[in-house]
Amino acid sequence: MERRKLLPDEILINLAEIEDWKVENSILSKRFEFNNFTEALAFVNKVGEIAERHDHHPDIYFGWGYAEINLTTHDRSGITDFDFAVAKEIEGK
Repeated sequence: MERRKLLPDEILINLAEIEDWKVENSILSKRFEFNNFTEALAFVNKVGEIAERHDHHPDIYFGWGYAEINLTTHDRSGITDFDFAVAKEIEGK
């Protein structure tokens, strides 16, 4: 994958393929809800494995019952096809 910065129309097309993700300030993000801290931590650890496998690391914020994932490609100054590929894997698609 070339990590090409996507145009606004391309971002909209990709957003239609993943549920509840949003784009704001060149960041692709989603908040996930869980029943407790343990479930949130387990999810974050799975996301970490995906990130390591792709060598593409999101910013992750989590606590009791939630995890927020933020993806962007810093060296392209925006959202790329790679960000969506990682988001889709996080979603299990």
